[in-house]
Amino acid sequence: MHYNKIIILFLFLNLNTTFINAQNDLLEELDKEVKPTIQFQSPAFKALKIGNLQSTKIAEKGDIYLIVSHRFGPLKDGFDTFLGLDNANTKIELLYSFWKGIQFSISRESFRKTFAFAAKTLITKQSNKFPLNLVGYATINRDTELDQNRFTNFTLKDADRYSYSLQLLASRRFSKSFSFELAPTLIRENLQILEETGTANHNQFALGFGGRYKLSKRVSLNAEYVHNFSRDENSIYYNPYTFGIDIETGGHVFQLLFSNAQSSNEPGFISNASGDIAFGFNIVRVF
Repeated sequence: MHYNKIIILFLFLNLNTTFINAQNDLLEELDKEVKPTIQFQSPAFKALKIGNLQSTKIAEKGDIYLIVSHRFGPLKDGFDTFLGLDNANTKIELLYSFWKGIQFSISRESFRKTFAFAAKTLITKQSNKFPLNLVGYATINRDTELDQNRFTNFTLKDADRYSYSLQLLASRRFSKSFSFELAPTLIRENLQILEETGTANHNQFALGFGGRYKLSKRVSLNAEYVHNFSRDENSIYYNPYTFGIDIETGGHVFQLLFSNAQSSNEPGFISNASGDIAFGFNIVRVF
């Protein structure tokens, strides 16, 4: 009789354990259905810019970037300027990420002696649940080269020196080799010279396109184009385009490029591209 009680107790414990395990398995399956695992894709771009156009890459929290952008003179000047190498526009930018998913930068560009402040923030990443990387970007530019002596019909105000840009960057990594981006853009220029712009389009809408194709683990081809829908047909400026190559070397990224814009600031190259092709490069160093 004693042995029968032991056997019954053993069977009870075994059935109870089986029931608990089955219950846990069922709960795990239900949990997987209710809370599916989100798998993020690798970044669409390895550099912060495609060429001049911002990419959807954002600095990691605590990272410091030093970026040097150099644009030489037009190639059309030939050997009189050694294919433009005698003339150059340089931009030095310092960038830092205080918090995850957001970065800030300050820069100074010799083109129109422009100071700029910019912020970039992550909205969402491409994953098995969402098809795109979405990033917001905004910048404020101050042109310190403007001089009252250039204008005789009105008084130059401090606000006239400012221009602004607001962008939504949407990219997708279609494969291990190919990524593509769209960049709807709003530009605000407080001052426009009608002899150059044709009409006073202070608020402008533009749409940028950019892509990257990996040739190897460390080398890729990049290209971009921005169409400014607000440009007057009598404007002396052109829609900007850039194409080039990225070379990754550890903590550095070298971007060798050709562009028809001298400035690498958003209001500068989107609104005031000269149309003359010039060689340039970006050197990106992360600390």
